[in-house]
Amino acid sequence: MSTLTIENVCSDYDGQVVLRHLDLTLAQGEIVALLGPSGCGKTTLLRAIAGLQAISQGSISINGQTLSGDGVFVASEQRGVGMIFQDYALFPHLTVADNILFGVNEINRTVRLARLEEMLELVKLTGLASRYPHELSGGQQQRVSIARALAYQPELLLLDEPFSNIDAQVRNDMMLEIRAILKQRNVSAVFVTHSKDEAFVFADKLALFKDGAIIQHGKAETLYSEPTDRYVADFLGAGNYLPVTVTSSHQVHYSLGDLSSTEALSLPIGSQGQLLLRPQQIELHPSINGRGCIVERHFLGTVCHYQVQIGADILNVSSQLTTLMAGQRVDINITAHPLVIFN
Repeated sequence: MSTLTIENVCSDYDGQVVLRHLDLTLAQGEIVALLGPSGCGKTTLLRAIAGLQAISQGSISINGQTLSGDGVFVASEQRGVGMIFQDYALFPHLTVADNILFGVNEINRTVRLARLEEMLELVKLTGLASRYPHELSGGQQQRVSIARALAYQPELLLLDEPFSNIDAQVRNDMMLEIRAILKQRNVSAVFVTHSKDEAFVFADKLALFKDGAIIQHGKAETLYSEPTDRYVADFLGAGNYLPVTVTSSHQVHYSLGDLSSTEALSLPIGSQGQLLLRPQQIELHPSINGRGCIVERHFLGTVCHYQVQIGADILNVSSQLTTLMAGQRVDINITAHPLVIFN
């Protein structure tokens, strides 16, 4: 059974439409990232799931029970939803132990202590139960926030940009740790972020927002390699766009010749469009008589980012071949892949 079902959800605020006919399904144990720029509606949807924001149309259900819908509204404290905030939202006057157990309704002292020890071990804070939030690092405070949310044993966990205040050096490790915890306990989660890098690391699937609507939803690899429009393509990474003409079901013609697709093209023969090429889909080969010339070079550690001029076109290329220099002539080869063409 699906943990979370969102159907045709709309929401408005002061006469402005914030959410537009959203549909989203989250399976048990799945993590989905609501991804998009500030003001696109992702936090509003998170608040609507939590019961902190009303919806004007549609329904929100968990495990088949309608929480928001036509004539139905279940209060946030009765939804079985845990929430982790950007600023941790810990009680400064309570110890780690008291913060973690704050939402636990179990009266039996033995059960409460067992739950506490389980949570402390889970988030690697054993031995810190008597400390106060100001005595912890930012990463440790976020672990307390996570332990508090999980101690409540929620049906669903909501995370509102939980890593934005974490030091960049430990952020990636922290994301992997928390993801492992959620997977270990088979907890479903909805994660709000404006960072594609965070979404790629933490989530199983992405829901990319624009102006209150979900433009595309699916696995990160699918959205990156098969975007449905240029907004999705550009938000998830750098790209080159070359004018092409479709010459057959699997081939296009462009300024350097013909290019084949490993999958059938959706556009009819004779159609013209813009071919998306990711920087890593282009291979460079040094050649004295090469048709391209490197005009910019930036060393990024394991790869180099090059700008290559071919005729009137400038291509951005990421290559593990790091020995090429500005001014050097090169030929290019485009790796075989399903071609993505926008009208």
